[in-house]
Formats: sequence, C-alpha cells, structure tokens
Amino acid sequence: MSGNPTKNSVRGIVQPNLSDYEKTYAEFSWEWVRRELDGLPGNNGLNIAYEAVDRHAKGPRRDQLAIRWLGKDGAVRDFTYGDLKVQTNRFANVLKSLGAEKGERVFVLAGRIPELYIAALGTLKTLSVFCPLFSAFGPEPVFQRLVRGNAKILVTTRRQYEQKVVSLRERLPELQHILLSDVDDDVDACVLSLPKLMAKASDEFTIPPTNEEDMAVVHFTSGTTGMPKGAIHVHKAILTHYMTAKYALDLHPEDIYWCTADPGWVTGTSYGIFAPLAHGVSSIIDEADFDAERWYRILEREKVTVWYTAPTAIRRLMRLDIKPREQYDLSHLRFVASVGEPLNPEAVMWGRRVLDLTIHDNWWQTETGGIMIANYASMEVRPGSMGRPVPGIEAAIVRRSDENTVEVVTQPDVEGDLALRPGWPSMFRGYLHDEERYQKCFKSGWYVSGDLAERDVDGYFWFIGRADDIIKTAGHMVGPFEVESALLEHPAVAEVGVIGKPDPVIGELVKAFVSLKPGIQGTEALRMELLGFGRTKLGSAVAPKEIEFMANLPKTRSGKIMRRLLKAHELGLPEGDLSTLETTESGDKKE
Repeated sequence: MSGNPTKNSVRGIVQPNLSDYEKTYAEFSWEWVRRELDGLPGNNGLNIAYEAVDRHAKGPRRDQLAIRWLGKDGAVRDFTYGDLKVQTNRFANVLKSLGAEKGERVFVLAGRIPELYIAALGTLKTLSVFCPLFSAFGPEPVFQRLVRGNAKILVTTRRQYEQKVVSLRERLPELQHILLSDVDDDVDACVLSLPKLMAKASDEFTIPPTNEEDMAVVHFTSGTTGMPKGAIHVHKAILTHYMTAKYALDLHPEDIYWCTADPGWVTGTSYGIFAPLAHGVSSIIDEADFDAERWYRILEREKVTVWYTAPTAIRRLMRLDIKPREQYDLSHLRFVASVGEPLNPEAVMWGRRVLDLTIHDNWWQTETGGIMIANYASMEVRPGSMGRPVPGIEAAIVRRSDENTVEVVTQPDVEGDLALRPGWPSMFRGYLHDEERYQKCFKSGWYVSGDLAERDVDGYFWFIGRADDIIKTAGHMVGPFEVESALLEHPAVAEVGVIGKPDPVIGELVKAFVSLKPGIQGTEALRMELLGFGRTKLGSAVAPKEIEFMANLPKTRSGKIMRRLLKAHELGLPEGDLSTLETTESGDKKE
C-alpha cells in the first residue's frame, strides 16, 4: 500500500511528488523551493500573503476555488483566489486606516469563520503580525496572550467579545481597536464594525517591500512555568510550508484539501491557510466541531483528495460503528496524514483496514513552524513511527552531557532528546520578550526539542514522550502552570499541581491535584465547583477534566511542587529519586 503510486478510482494514478527520498534528501537545496515561488514584483522580497494569494490571483488560477467555507448551519461561502485578493486587500487597508504599523501584533479570537482567514492574510500584507487565539480559550488565557503580545488590534465576534473581552478592557491599555466581524454598526469609539470598515475600504493594496526575516506570525504555546511563550515566525517560513506540503502531504495542483485543525493552533495556520494556498489548491474549511457523520459527508460531498487531521479525531472515528467505505463514496480520497501527538500503530492499521488507506503520521512543533519528520506517499510506513526527516532537515538523537552541552547518539535504538540542526526557514526566531528562554533551546549547535525519541537503524524516528511537564491533550499543548495559576484564584484552594493523565481518545487529559485551605472539606460539591471554575477561567480546551483532593502535595525543599511524583502516584509508577523531597519537622517525608 505504501511505496507505490497512489491509485484512485476517480483520478487514476497519482505519482508522488517525492518519488526518490534518498536522492532528493541528498541533493536538496532551499534554493530549489525559492525558485518555485515568485517573490514580490520588482525583486522586493518574500511575503507569505503574496505567495498564498496574489501570485495566483494575477495568473490562470484567479477564478479557481481557493476556499470553500462550510458553516455549521449549512451555509456555504466560496472564495476564488481573485476574491481572496480583494478581501485581503480591503482588510489590509482597514488596518492601515487604523494606524497599524509594521511589526505590530494583530490578534484574532474567533472560530473557523471566513473573516479569520481574510484577517490573517490581510495582516501579513501590511507587515503587521498575525497572532491567532483558540476560540475555546477562557478570559485568562486570552488576557495573558494579549498582554504578552502587546495587542493593539483584536478581531473577534460579538459573542467572544461579550463573554471574554469586555471584562478585560481595563487591564489592556494598549488595546486600541476591537473589530467585531458580525455587527453592522460600531459599539463605541474603540469597538468597531468590521463589515462597515470593509465596505468602505479600497480593493487595491500594494504589498510593501518585505524582508524575508520580517516577523509574520506569533504563535503562543504553553510553558511548564511562567507566561505562555510567543514563538516568532518570519515570512521566509513560507519556503518550509510550501516544500513540506509538496513532499510530506503530497499536494498536487488539482487536489481538494481539508485540514481539520483550528488556526488557533500552528497546524491550522501553517497547513490550514498558508501551505495549501501557496500551492494554489482548493481548501475546505468546516466551521463546526467534530462530528463523525458530518466529516464523512464532507469527505464524500466535497470530493476531498488529501485530508490532514489529528490522532484524537482518528481515535474517535475508530470507536464508532461506521463503515465509511460502505456508507460513503470516498473514492476520491487518496492521502491521509495526521499530526498533533503520536499516532498509535492501531490507528494506522485501522486506516488500512477501514479506509483502505495508510494514515501518514508526521512530527513537528510550534517552534519548528512546519513539518520536520514525516511518512511519505512513496515510502514504507512503519506503524507507530513518525517517519524520516524532510529534505533540508538534519535530525538526531542527542544526550545531555551537562546543562549546556549535548552529544549526538550514533547508535540506533537509543532513547534521547530529539534535536534538529538550526537554520531551516520556518525555525522560530525567538520567544517574544524572552530572549533568555529562547537561547536555552539551543545546545552544542542543535535545537533540542524537549521530545524524547529513538532512531532505528534505517533512520526512522519513534516518539517516546515529553522531557518536561507539558500536557498534550487532543492535540493541544497545555502548560500546567497556567492551569495551576487559575485554580489558585479560587478562595478554597491553597496549592495545586497539574499533570497529564493518559487517555485512550485524547492522548492525555488535564488532571489537577488540589490542596485546600485549613478548615475546608474536599466534598463532591466543591470538586464540581472547581471544575466549573476552571472551565470559566480557562475554557474547555485548557481546564482540568479531573480534580483530586490531596492534603499535602509533594514538594522539593525549595518549595517546588514535584509533578513527576503526582504522575507516579496517579499511574502507580516507581517514585524514583526522593532526595530533594521536602520533609516535615520530624524528618519524615510528607505523604
């Protein structure tokens, strides 16, 4: 099934773009990719929005479908590349009329609505910086990211504004303009109607000269301690987006492509907006949340050929008594890929058995900006492996010699840190306002990812786990510190420790261990209250799904909660080294 051209009963045989991995990897040059893109007219640099929209709009693909938006209420809106150029030009002019400057951050807090995609591309045309926010975030995660990003302009909906932003306005003095996508009239001098502004804006906009190192996107990703980290990406990243969509996702010009990821996460931006548009393909965008039957209907009705989704969604599909090849016409579907967390071997086998297609896992991070390791259409897929490095990427397993030094592991099947040689175009250029944290990511000439992995004798990489406390839940990265900080605001809570608990569907669920203030009893009613409090503060994507009361949380002598011991307690694992554990006055370790 893998290693051969993909046969499709409707589209015939599609030859993989990457037909000879070894030869392409050995000879690859990023200049190859640059030559497949246009660059701004007049040799004025490289701009993501130009490569994704304008170069197609001025050529033979002007009238081709770029985006088909499927509303959760049944509405359908189509945008050709010509339409996208007009709409993104108008949004760019709206930003300029509001005084947006180069490098200033423009945030979008919305579900998968057309205005989000238009705002993303229009922002990049002005050389302002696109900052997406996941719509399921609660007020506190939204506030932290707006503050960290020095938000000047926010695009959102009336509902999101009223539920999450109104209460934050006094705490956000830098936020000058809030643009509501679904109101016809301005609310006040700062809260404006985006449709009204768009109607008055010009269709014409000339993208200014763009240095390929100009900041383009900031993605906020959770940390184990402190505020969320803002990973900075530049316009040059489009080289990685384009190349990996060609080789790892096997996009061809005639494809109908569906990436199910929300643009609040990096996958939904890099591969839900930039990569497919850079290839001039037609993208499907579904506003609705996961629904198995709806998804199969979309695959059938829209004749999707390439489908990029997440292990969580695949595992949900696996649990249902649906026979997709019997109940739906999926004959157009030729390539399926997955990202967000490791794809277990059972899911790969399910794909072969039920979809008659191999699901191709790949690996990358917010910090890498694009796919780094992948399984390819022309290569053997080893279920459970994330594959081999994409051309242009040098990956290795390293072992830490000391705090600042690593050594490359040359022998196969040895666990260590997954590391990449810096220099690829979509590599993050920093953490916003935190250069010290950024520099700590690099050791001995390698970017050390924080993921543990092994490499086998044939060069396939196998994910083992995170080296830190970051929780991967339903493909989202959740920092325990963020959850702990929110729960500590409840008047009954004294201390909190948060871990990821293995879950067969979503990978890990967020679990909080809570120590209560003296005199307060850990009742079921209080547990439910705290769960609701967490959802209100953090939103459903981040809030804990389980809470366990614990009289004393394990801490180091310096007072740091030892999350690894909480995880060992939860999973019944050995506790390991307890030498740094805080002790009571009698010298006994706390239980």
